[in-house]
Amino acid sequence: MFPDRLKAAQAGVQAALDAALASRAEVPVVQAMRYTLQGGKRLRAFLVLESAALHGIAAEGAMPAAAAVEALHAYSLVHDDLPSMDDDDLRRGQPTIHVKWDEATAVLAGDALQTLAFELLCDPALGPAERRIALVRALALASGAEGMVLGQALDIAAETAPRPLTLDEITALQAGKTGALIAFAATSGALLAAADPAPLAAYAKALGLAFQIADDILDVEGDPAKAGKALGKDAAAGKATFVSLLGLEAAKARARALVAEAEAALEPYGAKAEALREAARFVVDRDA
Repeated sequence: MFPDRLKAAQAGVQAALDAALASRAEVPVVQAMRYTLQGGKRLRAFLVLESAALHGIAAEGAMPAAAAVEALHAYSLVHDDLPSMDDDDLRRGQPTIHVKWDEATAVLAGDALQTLAFELLCDPALGPAERRIALVRALALASGAEGMVLGQALDIAAETAPRPLTLDEITALQAGKTGALIAFAATSGALLAAADPAPLAAYAKALGLAFQIADDILDVEGDPAKAGKALGKDAAAGKATFVSLLGLEAAKARARALVAEAEAALEPYGAKAEALREAARFVVDRDA
């Protein structure tokens, strides 16, 4: 079930993003936007569409929100790769934006992708104005100084801190840097339906942390060719990670325990949530 639904989400969101940029002027910043919106796992888009389906909302009624979270995620990657941030030359196996174009184009493309996300959330296909406003507010909180940006800022600060982060500190950091957008995606279906988001929020909390622990594991024992980016940078920089703090085997065990937590959170939805359960298992079994 999960592979087929993930492929459908990937195709649908790519079409939506292509359509959103179809009428834009053919200038370098738009070319860079199109370039960075190609590929990727599209897990966040999948979560939007599946959480909507749990509440009886068809894909077309949630697709603009799925495209929005992917545009926002793409912006974060473009800026994360900049020389002033993580300084990466590869993303998804391709040269990063500042390498293929230049640093100014990368900054502006990221800015434009961020604003595109909120433009997409204004689409009437998402329902009444109050539902769209709720989505805009939720994505703003997830992506700003209470969420993803805060997590990134804490991550940068940790690079020059006098001591490595503790386990509690790195858990809080990653709840913002990685977990906040995952939480938005997983609860957006409930927001669209004006339903209780609590079960999906609990699912997302466990899923987001499992995702980051899996990333830390891949940074140690993953294949750079499959990952499409440089690995081992955290260890080289002496940064605290879940692997460095827990050890490799304990980190794997913690990730598996979080998957069990995520699956348990979906009990109120019964068999309808099976694809989301499979997604949780995919998060820790993936090789990229």
